[in-house]
Amino acid sequence: MEIEIATVGGYEEVGRQMTAVRAGDDIVIFDMGLNLSKVLIHDNLRTEGMHSLDLIDMGAIPDDRILSDLDGTVQAIVPTHGHLDHIGAISKLAHRYDAPIVSTPFTSALVEEEIDDEDKFHTDNDVVQMNAGGTMSIGERCELEFVNVTHSIIDAINPVLHTPEGAIVYGLDKRMDHTPVIGDPIDMKRFREIGREGEGVLCYIEDCTNANKKGRTPSEAVAREQLEDVMLSLEDYDGGIVATTFSSHIARVTSIVEFAERIGRQPVLLGRSMEQYSGTAERLGIVDFPDDLGMYGHSRSVDRAFERVMNEGKENYLPVVTGHQGEPRAMLTRMGRGETPYELYQGDKVIFSARVIPEPTNVGQRYQSEKLLGMQGARIYDDVHVSGHLRQEGHYQMLDALQPRHVIPAHQDMAGFSGYVELAGNQGYKLGRDLHVTSNGNTIQLVG
Repeated sequence: MEIEIATVGGYEEVGRQMTAVRAGDDIVIFDMGLNLSKVLIHDNLRTEGMHSLDLIDMGAIPDDRILSDLDGTVQAIVPTHGHLDHIGAISKLAHRYDAPIVSTPFTSALVEEEIDDEDKFHTDNDVVQMNAGGTMSIGERCELEFVNVTHSIIDAINPVLHTPEGAIVYGLDKRMDHTPVIGDPIDMKRFREIGREGEGVLCYIEDCTNANKKGRTPSEAVAREQLEDVMLSLEDYDGGIVATTFSSHIARVTSIVEFAERIGRQPVLLGRSMEQYSGTAERLGIVDFPDDLGMYGHSRSVDRAFERVMNEGKENYLPVVTGHQGEPRAMLTRMGRGETPYELYQGDKVIFSARVIPEPTNVGQRYQSEKLLGMQGARIYDDVHVSGHLRQEGHYQMLDALQPRHVIPAHQDMAGFSGYVELAGNQGYKLGRDLHVTSNGNTIQLVG
């Protein structure tokens, strides 16, 4: 069977992930993501009404026209998890393919919300739910499997396409977490089985976000301990405390909510995406928030919540807001500019339970946001966080578990690939032979 891989997007940057695997006459697409930095760099740009070709020209979504060169039929679109750099282009591109969108329940709900928000295109692809451990047939000779992984969002999986020539393991995005706060640990037992059964692993496509960093990525349980330490140290502080984190990081949000109540403050979730992700997780029964937890996404509702906090006393509340990357329209950035009813006073605390994404736009916006907050007297608690991506020791463990015959680094630019090229070389892989460093818009023929 001919096996060909099209590296459509996410091979020159962190963002707009999309990869297509052709096995004989059948094609499976993994991820259809957005490059947020290409959108955020423009003021008040709303992508909902934009044409896909304009977004492709901007570098905001993958240029999927390369798929016309693949001699096969798309059988499934498989987003690995619900982050926008993996699902943000589905509403713009999925309608071009007569194929279901197959994903875990939480990811499926987020995909459906993205489709509902779309103004330009009508997407009527079936959204099919499949849990970690599930399988489905792809054509007559291949099978799709979901393997549970841990990441900075719940319900993440690594999809595996089993072909007669061996398995294709799509390894974006994960960390090796054996003590997650929500959900099951990463299923390393299954990865080891896949590496040793049948024809083994033909190809492993790997997330290289932290491949230049030594050691291993800590568990979310470590971030929870850090957060607990910071927040309990503020128990006697009678001024304002504000926290921000990734809206999609439900485990982190639940920890912040729990510790806020422990120090006698009522948490309130503020911002459109904060309401979206936490509201969806609660609706699906994945988390059980306190009955009186307020979630407000609309700007008027948010401002009314801020007014209530100011009237009843900032010492009684802990707002959890969007804006950890300094996004221009996010709640924390508006607070820093003095555009909300919430007034920051000298000595007020702002907890960033997130690191800045290492991309120039984010770095600049985060710097500006922190400076604005500091000018109003706020004191910053920075990097109360652990990453959702493997460091070098995790990569060594995955290569040992899977023993792939070919490896394709992804989810970085060329400089970001360097650490992975070195460690893969230490494991016997060689550039141009079985280690394929590539770029967007290329195809790699593994079996002819």
